Amino acid sequence: MSKIYPNAAAALEGVIADNLLIAAGGFGLCGIPERLLDAIRDSGVKGLTFASNNAGIDNEGIGKLLRTRQVKKMISSYVGENKEFERQFLAGELEVEFCPQGTLAERMRAGGAGIPGFYTKTGVGTQVAEGKEHKEFPDQDGVMSTYILERGIFADLSIVKAWKADETGNLIFRKTARNFNQPAATCGKVCIAEVEEIVPAGALEADEIHLPGVFVNRLVLGAPYDKKIEFRTVRTREEA
Repeated sequence: MSKIYPNAAAALEGVIADNLLIAAGGFGLCGIPERLLDAIRDSGVKGLTFASNNAGIDNEGIGKLLRTRQVKKMISSYVGENKEFERQFLAGELEVEFCPQGTLAERMRAGGAGIPGFYTKTGVGTQVAEGKEHKEFPDQDGVMSTYILERGIFADLSIVKAWKADETGNLIFRKTARNFNQPAATCGKVCIAEVEEIVPAGALEADEIHLPGVFVNRLVLGAPYDKKIEFRTVRTREEA
């Protein structure tokens, strides 16, 4: 059975619904699943929880879904570039679970590996640790240190963006656009990947593959893409 779907809306059919937990790849505007996020917005579903490094910027990425009030909760490590996110959070309209960046990546990876939880020093003594189980462990020198229990993320749906795929779903990410896409892809019951190019099975070198196709259920060709710039900074022109 082919994993390739004609467009993002078709790839979401039978999967998207209200109140899902969605793991989304991307970092800022780098490597975000643009076509799938647009299709989720257009589907009109509500009450979504997103596990994602951030919520994009206003009217880009998950920011589009915040504008349409389709997101009820964000599990994120960085939220500083989205004014609508800030407004909804401060107004009590959006639930936010702050999670350190490395911890968020590991929670996704753990979920993909079937690991329900793990202990980490990160966040001990901060608001991140509030309400979480604390446990003492000795380090290699026998000194006891406090760790907190973090839960693996088991998402209903994973949406990711890759550079290249073969027809069986093996994925290659391009440079820093790999970011959270790789762990996010593994932790969902269903993973949908949008890619810039799809090649025949066997066309990718085995050592080049970043994510095996066993993790990918559906594929959609999203190209062409426009290169979006989060911050545009220009140097003041010197007088001749």
